[in-house]
Amino acid sequence: MDKVNHEYGAEQIQVLEGLEHVRKRPGMYIGSVSVRGLHHCVYEIVDNSVDEALAGYCKNIHVTIEPGNIICVEDDGRGIPVDIHAKTKISAAETVFTKLNAGGKFGGDSGYKVSGGLHGVGASVVNALSEWTEVTIQRDGGIYQMSFERGKTVKSLERIGDSDKTGTKVRFLADNTIFESLEYEYEVLEKRLREMAFLTKGLRIVLEDKRPQEEIEGETDEPKIKKSEFCFEGGLNSFVEYLNKNKEKINELPIYIEKDGEVPIEVAIQ
Repeated sequence: MDKVNHEYGAEQIQVLEGLEHVRKRPGMYIGSVSVRGLHHCVYEIVDNSVDEALAGYCKNIHVTIEPGNIICVEDDGRGIPVDIHAKTKISAAETVFTKLNAGGKFGGDSGYKVSGGLHGVGASVVNALSEWTEVTIQRDGGIYQMSFERGKTVKSLERIGDSDKTGTKVRFLADNTIFESLEYEYEVLEKRLREMAFLTKGLRIVLEDKRPQEEIEGETDEPKIKKSEFCFEGGLNSFVEYLNKNKEKINELPIYIEKDGEVPIEVAIQ
């Protein structure tokens, strides 16, 4: 069989700058561009808020599906740092959303003893795969805002007002040139957020769907807002009881062990 002699030299080697690689190979970062990958983007942003809760600084997370399948995730944590990063020479907040492998969860003096997100790609990957992203941060007595389009900064972080609150709000519209569908399934998000609340004792997570629901014959055309709220003081204990609620139990109450220390543990068995 004849071999085709294609040119193959240094000029054929592509170097993708910034977040271009994420847009070229999204499956490497979120698994797929199907509905499953779409929902994964929500989990990545929520994970950051949950990590603030695990660190003891966040009590509430509010996730909203806005009309047009825009996602908004808001928490009352410390807020992403806004000072200039020594290495990137831009704000730490902009660094988190535009640089791969930038995060506060790599160990050492990172500010996080325990976290679910460890690889520093969550926020930047979601940003890269979104048509636009808008981030609002409250901390250090101010309100700060920045915005992006397909991973590129269109408005660097700037202070837009004063605030005595703290927290981070991320709004994004997934890119329809990347994903097969932008239709979020409420029940899928609800199940995952319920589990997150179970696994983070005392954390309150609210899910709200503000998209116009299909018109029901004989009823008004006002939008029907779906809303779920989760908060479990029992943590894993409550989760095990929930999983086994319709099963015949050998022991009526779960065996529960919790220990804080260098490696905190929480165990529930039933």
